Amino acid sequence: MALEEKLTDDMKTAMKSKDKLRLSVIRMVKAKIKNAQIEKRDVLNDDEVLKVIARDVKQHKESITAFTDGGRTELAEKEEAELEILMEYMPQQMSRDEVVAIINQAIAETGATGPQDKGKVMGKIMAQVSGKADGKEVNTIVMELLAG
Repeated sequence: MALEEKLTDDMKTAMKSKDKLRLSVIRMVKAKIKNAQIEKRDVLNDDEVLKVIARDVKQHKESITAFTDGGRTELAEKEEAELEILMEYMPQQMSRDEVVAIINQAIAETGATGPQDKGKVMGKIMAQVSGKADGKEVNTIVMELLAG
């Protein structure tokens, strides 16, 4: 089943069960997908839908950090609940060890020797970890491995 179809089915289920939070989150995501389709002037495939959801996940994580730092715990909790729902539509996240293994392989293949080669390594691995690992975390690990 396509990801967009799953969202529609889950939206119907949320309506029937009167789950307002889930319904709100799914409607928001579907609106963002629709906007992306209008922008592209074509239907999105599952990878493109996943990228829309991933952008939303990133935005929620940033909001949680901002609300927590600002002492707005009730807003941070709402964002966390929404993030939890969004994560159900994301592929299984890779562990740090899996990411490190991919990075080490990319470093060996590109012959990277230091931080100046970060671009080569990142270009090689981002296609493999896209949607499965946080980009900031991947960047941090690459810098750690290239630095020392």
